[in-house]
Amino acid sequence: MPLYMDIHHIDGGVSVDDVAAAHAKDLETQSKHGVNYLRYWVDEAEGKIFCLVEAPSADAACDVHREAHGLVADEVYAVSEHT
Repeated sequence: MPLYMDIHHIDGGVSVDDVAAAHAKDLETQSKHGVNYLRYWVDEAEGKIFCLVEAPSADAACDVHREAHGLVADEVYAVSEHT
């Protein structure tokens, strides 16, 4: 399944607790869209959130965010994992 990294820009910063709560809502919603949110990273001071997700399309990944909590990513990139 394709892999995507989405990026959210939250003006004024963001708390890890708020992101964790939003991520929990993503996990509750994702199966309806055939999506699997894998990990996320947060820069609290800069208000940046990075989500790694397996999804059939970037739109499907965005649909999960939209339905779960309304915080749709500002950017979405198709990525591939390498070590």
